[in-house]
Parts: sequence; C-alpha cells; structure tokens
Amino acid sequence: MVLWVVVVFIVLSATLILALTYGPMKAAANVRVIRAIAGVQYAAAAALAGARIAGLA
Repeated sequence: MVLWVVVVFIVLSATLILALTYGPMKAAANVRVIRAIAGVQYAAAAALAGARIAGLA
C-alpha cells in the first residue's frame, strides 16, 4: 500500500514540474533539463508500479 502512495507522490511531483515548465518557467534557460527531470520521475514511477504489479516489490 505504501508503494502506491510513493508512486502517486512521484507522479504528482512530476506533473507539477511539467506544469511549471509550461507556465511560469517556460522562459527559463534550463527548461529542457527540468523537463528531463520530470521524465525521469515518470520513468521511476512506472518502474515501481511495474515491479509491484509483477510481484517483485
């Protein structure tokens, strides 16, 4: 159960980061790096969810 809470927290964090990069931070010089960080967070959440569904976690 706790793993699902962590997955949801990671997804919400990545979504907030993406929303900021398309809103107030879209003119930032390092916006691609920030979006890449959000992508890594989505990948981590997917890996955790996949491991849980497969019974490995």
